[in-house]
Amino acid sequence: MRLGAIEAGGTKFLCGVGDERGRLLDVTRVATRGPEETLRDVQRYFAAQAPVEALGISCFGPLDVARGLITGTPKQLWRNFPIVARLRQLTGIACVALDTDVHGAVLAECRLGAGRGFSTVVYVTVGTGIGGGAVVSGRLVRSREHPEMGHMRIPHDWVRDPFAGTCEAHGDCLEGLASGAAIARRGHLDAGLITDYLAYAACNLTCLFAPDLLIFGGGVMQSIDHGVLQRRTAQLLNGYMEAPPVVPPQLEHPGLVGALLLAAQALSARGELTAKG
Repeated sequence: MRLGAIEAGGTKFLCGVGDERGRLLDVTRVATRGPEETLRDVQRYFAAQAPVEALGISCFGPLDVARGLITGTPKQLWRNFPIVARLRQLTGIACVALDTDVHGAVLAECRLGAGRGFSTVVYVTVGTGIGGGAVVSGRLVRSREHPEMGHMRIPHDWVRDPFAGTCEAHGDCLEGLASGAAIARRGHLDAGLITDYLAYAACNLTCLFAPDLLIFGGGVMQSIDHGVLQRRTAQLLNGYMEAPPVVPPQLEHPGLVGALLLAAQALSARGELTAKG
């Protein structure tokens, strides 16, 4: 069975095809521009890969998953965009599943990567923006809206760091201070400062979820030492709780693999995966 996957990001859309076990057979990259330009390139890719029986999308947010919309994103051209309906129209694929990029990533890492064998795992991606997803007792955390871990408020030392932050909604929330966009706006990477901000976030997430494992991925984490981050988190917890291991993702494309698994779940819910084997 051939399934399609998209990891939709602010700078690129990764597109791939694979199977219901999360095995990627082909991957390509499409530059993120406006919706129509970007999705026309996506459509051409999947047309060349046909037949594709279902499509999963791990997407930047915020999202209205029930209605298949990208909603309050700072990417103005994508705001309130009906990504599920438009991809159905363009590709002709009827079964399309949508979730956040971090939900896709944590799903994939728990099934096939660093989170295998753990009951409660939190995944944080630190890239252009910051987002997080959690699996608690084996189940994705979903509520009225998906979690927005990147917008938690953390201590901001204005003497050490007079930077006001980049978040349009909150200024100096976690994303506003520690994301790739914030680092680019400062013009330099202060690894110690960013590690401290991420450790405050890891401390908060530990207190909220008591996870067995924290996974920190994304482009910024290529410059941050996971071991140092774990030790700083333990310092902030100050013996009140044990700091969980803080590790990088094991999969090369966790969001894309997660999108494959979302597609497989959608087919299974329709009874088609079992029927077709």
